[in-house]
Amino acid sequence: MADAPAPTYRQHLELDTPEHVVLDYELAGVGSRALAAIVDMLLVGVLSTAVMLSLVFWGSFSAWVTALQVLLLYSLVWLYFALFEGLRRGQTPGKRMVGIRTIRESGHGLTFADAATRHLLTPVDLLGMIGIILIAVHPRAKRLGDLVAGTVVVRDVPIEVALPTATDGTEGEDDHGPPELPDEEFALVREFIGRAPSLPRPVRNRFATQFANRLSARFPVRPADDFQFLQELFVRERARRRGKFGARGGGGRHSVAERLVARKSARWDVFDGLAGRVARGGLDVLSADELPDFAARYREVAADLARVRTYGADPTTSVRLERLVAAGHNALYRAERRSWRRLWQFVVVDAPAAVVTSWRTVALAAALFILPAIGGYALLREQPGLAPSLIPDVMLERAEAGRVRGAEGSGYVELSADRRPVMATSIIANNVRVAVACFASGVALGVGSLLLLAMNGLQLGAVSGHFANLGVLGYLWTFVMGHGVLELFAIWVAGAAGFLLGRAVIVPGDYSRRDALVLAARRALPMVGAAVVLLLIAGLIEGLISASTATLTTRLLVTGGSAVFLVAYLLFGAMAGRRARRPHAT
Repeated sequence: MADAPAPTYRQHLELDTPEHVVLDYELAGVGSRALAAIVDMLLVGVLSTAVMLSLVFWGSFSAWVTALQVLLLYSLVWLYFALFEGLRRGQTPGKRMVGIRTIRESGHGLTFADAATRHLLTPVDLLGMIGIILIAVHPRAKRLGDLVAGTVVVRDVPIEVALPTATDGTEGEDDHGPPELPDEEFALVREFIGRAPSLPRPVRNRFATQFANRLSARFPVRPADDFQFLQELFVRERARRRGKFGARGGGGRHSVAERLVARKSARWDVFDGLAGRVARGGLDVLSADELPDFAARYREVAADLARVRTYGADPTTSVRLERLVAAGHNALYRAERRSWRRLWQFVVVDAPAAVVTSWRTVALAAALFILPAIGGYALLREQPGLAPSLIPDVMLERAEAGRVRGAEGSGYVELSADRRPVMATSIIANNVRVAVACFASGVALGVGSLLLLAMNGLQLGAVSGHFANLGVLGYLWTFVMGHGVLELFAIWVAGAAGFLLGRAVIVPGDYSRRDALVLAARRALPMVGAAVVLLLIAGLIEGLISASTATLTTRLLVTGGSAVFLVAYLLFGAMAGRRARRPHAT
């Protein structure tokens, strides 16, 4: 009785393409993903160090240069992962080194929106090693970011085959005669020649000698260098199999597979080159003549993959064809084109339209912020002694200082002009971090978003109540009102986006929870984008105007202008989105 195959504990994901070919991906586990993350974090550390050094050398040239450097330093981690994975075919440098890649669960290539959504959940994944635990126990090795974005991380170790070319210029002719090697021996020689460039020279030469000794009786006249002999033998045998006598080399399924490989390798090489160009620049890099040729070659390679599986070709060939079919599939069926125009549409149309569409959820988030704020204000007005328990020490000190500063006519914060840009970018980074946390924590059944909204509302109300008790409430809100309209609304929108995730988990409707969560994330991402846009503007207002010596009239005008901008932004996005969805007359 034949021995049973050894059990394998590797996880696989099988996907059907529209050409009815199954792509078999091996899922990346904790070890490889942790190694890739370590490499990436080391690179992030190097980049962060470079940014900090640039602050020393270039920061003195302009306050705005320093401000941009500070903002880059705050956002470097998220930008590193989102940009590399979204724009470089799902691979960061660490993933590329380890040989893994992030793709959509459907098998499509990763879009920037997918990568952005995936990494917005990183703060939650890092809590208590939740992400690592999920990767270890989930049947598709998914962390929370993968669950929400609908992505998986797969192994993508390239099978680099460096085969020699004909040296006599006659390989393409048909008069070479029938093959001299059986298919099994030719497959061994071909795989060895393909792998040889990656082997250390002593190892390569030792294997070459073993192969040559095995064939010495049939080829007594041969070059003294065993590796050269195998190279020349391979070229000669490949030419014979591509010629008209190739079919006489033997029968059986394995023989058919070897002849198919011999005849089609050159065409696969051409498609590999086209797929590489498309992977780097998209289908736009192809000319009008090359585009239909690329599609035709893709269908041909997909059919060849089905054939080599049927006839039992060697694993190297199957893996190579799977990579080629996956590359063609990702190129032809990708979800979106990357362009500045698409980014502009996302910011100006998709983001505000998503907020308007989910206005009920935004209103719920606002209520869950405002009601605790009212409660906190009322509580501190009734029980002033609770202030040390509910309010941070720094706010208690600012309230006491406000009595003196307010009497002197000074504002809550007044910075010199050269310090305001840095404050603005620091505020933007902090507020965006709060908004992302408010969104990401919604995956915990919406409870995380609810708690963050309620706690922030309670604290704002309690602080306002304490300032009112000391008679300096106007001193505080003269500072807050300029940027507060946009800042508070943005936090409500981020909380509403988190509620969408929580609702998908609790009430998935007609979908599975997995699909409902992915769909909810795609609705929520534009809302997070709108929140980021509003927080960018609010941060600039807070740093440049609220923290300045601007008059009350100026602050009131800025507050009114912020409100008008917010309404216009939402209405424009909603109307533009409605026009885009309306069918065109024919």
